[in-house]
Amino acid sequence: MRYAQGGGLTDAERAARERIRRQAVERFEGGERNRDIAAVLRVSVRSVERWRRQWREGGAAGIASKGSPGRPKLSDTQIARLERELERGPLAHGWDDQRWTLARVKTMIGRLFHVSYTVEGTWVLLKRHGWSWQQPTHRAIERDDAAVELWKKETWPRVKAPRRPAAPGLSSRTKPGSR
Repeated sequence: MRYAQGGGLTDAERAARERIRRQAVERFEGGERNRDIAAVLRVSVRSVERWRRQWREGGAAGIASKGSPGRPKLSDTQIARLERELERGPLAHGWDDQRWTLARVKTMIGRLFHVSYTVEGTWVLLKRHGWSWQQPTHRAIERDDAAVELWKKETWPRVKAPRRPAAPGLSSRTKPGSR
């Protein structure tokens, strides 16, 4: 089954699904046919076939919920180590500047723990543990605020793309087809 928006089942929904699978097992043991079980439990015949196969191969444990297939998790010990490594800085890990990017943190997690995260998953992990994005507290020494303001007032208006002119015969007050 596919879940929209990257969702999944809550713990309660997963428990309800497992109850249905256990009811199916009771019916397997009673000798009922897959089609009849599917109709009574209001599930697909394919699901019942899969459950029966899992039950035959693994017994009751074969149909038990495996839990959430969610994101890989780092243990508290691994999180503590990750924080220590982040505090050491990017230079200590082979990057040539002092900027931690999400891609760099993702790469470092993979190197340290052999766990794969997406860039977005890395952001969720960091945010969950109290990390946040940062902006420099000081502006660059080389910055010339007067030159920046001059550029904004004089150069930018000349470089900025002009608006497209209105179509011939139309003023800004007339709409197409309203003549």
